[in-house]
Amino acid sequence: MQFKLLESLSLPGDPSKPNEDSFSHASGFACVIDGATVLGENLMPGRSDAQWIAQFGARRLRAHAEAHSGSARDMLRAAAADAEKSFTALRKRAPEETYETPLASLMALFIRAGALDALWFGDCGALIKSPDGAVSVVGEAIKSRARERSRVSSLAEPDGVAGTTVREKFLPALRVSRNRVNKEGGDWLFAPHVKCADHAKEARLPVHLNSLLLLASDGFFALVSDYGRYSAEGLMSAIEKGGLAALGNELRAIEAADPKGLSFPRFKSSDDATAVLLSLTA
Repeated sequence: MQFKLLESLSLPGDPSKPNEDSFSHASGFACVIDGATVLGENLMPGRSDAQWIAQFGARRLRAHAEAHSGSARDMLRAAAADAEKSFTALRKRAPEETYETPLASLMALFIRAGALDALWFGDCGALIKSPDGAVSVVGEAIKSRARERSRVSSLAEPDGVAGTTVREKFLPALRVSRNRVNKEGGDWLFAPHVKCADHAKEARLPVHLNSLLLLASDGFFALVSDYGRYSAEGLMSAIEKGGLAALGNELRAIEAADPKGLSFPRFKSSDDATAVLLSLTA
């Protein structure tokens, strides 16, 4: 069995800023990574630490997957170790608080021993449509995004103004929340620390030839979780009918019509949105 790439899409939330999503794929591997927007200064060379962790992680995961060395978690651990080595060597200084560390959500699928192994952090996710039409949801992307929407709504001003103003106003609170990440008892994200791999969530999934698989960042899943335009099943049907590009245009049209987040409260007017569509073939 192997993955066949059918289509991919990766849209920056703001064309003037770095796209902090990334993706990668090989015959037995695919991933989408969403770098967490930096809440302080960048410590790495380049325009964005979030872009660095997303792109570096995607490259190294693919390299280890193509080497076929060990289990899916072994590959994730090796990629995290590579990131730790690079971060330590290239950063301008060590982070003083967790919120300064590059972090990322991730969804990765590996074909291993006749099954499909999924590993994930945070709010990237996957949808799998089997040949009988049933759609399975992997990860917490849709639920997590809905919780964020509720949080932004609670932070909005009485006149309803939210959107981009919310993030700046509540930056201290966001930093406090980010400081809880990757600590015992808290949520874990992909990071330049090898130990993060031990905390990735996992699932072993049945595989059916000719299944369709969608891996996406939460910015793309906003069509389901934030804007209520589709159900998971409806999203897969829309992709089959019109393709990813049409859905990307629909996503940005919804956001352009609500730039201040009055109808759909959110931290950013538009988020980076990435999706990869694959089929499972012999």
